[in-house]
Amino acid sequence: MSMITWPVPTPDLPDGVHAPLADAARAAAAAYGVARAQYARKELAEVVDTGADGTPTMRVDALVEGAILESVSRNRVNLLSEEVGFVDHGSAITLVIDPMDGSANAAMGVPLSCFAGAVVRDGVATEALTLWLDTGRTWWALADEPTPYRTTGRTTVDGSSIAMLRPKDNSMSSWLRVANRVDRVRVLSTTCLEAALVAEGSMDAFVDPGSDTHRIMDLAAAMVTLPSAGGVVLDARGRPLEFDLDLSRRWSGIAAATRHLADKLAEIVTEAG
Repeated sequence: MSMITWPVPTPDLPDGVHAPLADAARAAAAAYGVARAQYARKELAEVVDTGADGTPTMRVDALVEGAILESVSRNRVNLLSEEVGFVDHGSAITLVIDPMDGSANAAMGVPLSCFAGAVVRDGVATEALTLWLDTGRTWWALADEPTPYRTTGRTTVDGSSIAMLRPKDNSMSSWLRVANRVDRVRVLSTTCLEAALVAEGSMDAFVDPGSDTHRIMDLAAAMVTLPSAGGVVLDARGRPLEFDLDLSRRWSGIAAATRHLADKLAEIVTEAG
């Protein structure tokens, strides 16, 4: 397969981003750029390992996370990430990071992948950053502080525009129930980016229709960004979203413009039959 020939831009980071988080984002973008210059699509997509979360690690995942590991080592903060798990540097600060959300897209040159991370101090998330790798565009939020982004404010499922994970064997019926109620469905295959788009009002919600796909790093940035933009993140089955080192835990995340919309979507997902 051919190389991906267009460059990865330098991230457009706002002033004030937590320095280790900003450094990790820049490291991820730079590593992705080098990877695209050195490897063909097929090589980027090759499975080279199994991550700490038990899922396959593509070469592109390993290269980007390797750069992030070097970054957190320089900055002496802890890391919780899907490939390496928990890296303890004895800090009160842990970066909970999805190094490359949408890695299948990234490996093939589909420009829908991102870096996403949250700063967690003594178990409490204080800040989040999502970086759209192919554009350099970022979404940054501080916990409990307003952001420039606002959700659509929609409260009704009927007429809504949403994104969903692709339907899987264990969620096909609920996927169809949701799809039959809303006005438009997109499948972008990058949860972190989709949640950021909900936060800024480009769509009304993002839904995992009960497949229990999400790990905490898939949702960590959204858990800060959505509330600051007027929205909400919850689990479709009502399980609490917690920062936990156990990467076997899974959730069916819903990111929505309002709590009312999120609750209604959760009802449809968990409806019997």
